[in-house]
Amino acid sequence: MTKHKSTITFNITLDENKVPETIQWNAEDGGIANRDTKSVMLAVWDTKDKETLKMDLWTKEMPLDEMKVFYHQTLVSMADSFERATNDTKMAATMRDFTDYFAEKLELLKKE
Repeated sequence: MTKHKSTITFNITLDENKVPETIQWNAEDGGIANRDTKSVMLAVWDTKDKETLKMDLWTKEMPLDEMKVFYHQTLVSMADSFERATNDTKMAATMRDFTDYFAEKLELLKKE
């Protein structure tokens, strides 16, 4: 039986100092083709060395205010993923408490 394979790619254009100028990504199964982005975070688990390998890239054009929102949303997403992966609702709630604190300190929450 043939298993389905899916590919996600990133195409990064660098300047002479190897700083990203443009980032595009593709995920055919998700209907994404050459989608521009200004930042990407990727983490993978290295089974052999039992450690996380990560890549954080952002373009020169990534605005600071958007970077703060990007980090906040990434932290919220990590809390959600942690809960799904471990079923540890207590720790996920603690993580969400931190994301609320993070947003408050960066003044990301809209004042009502």
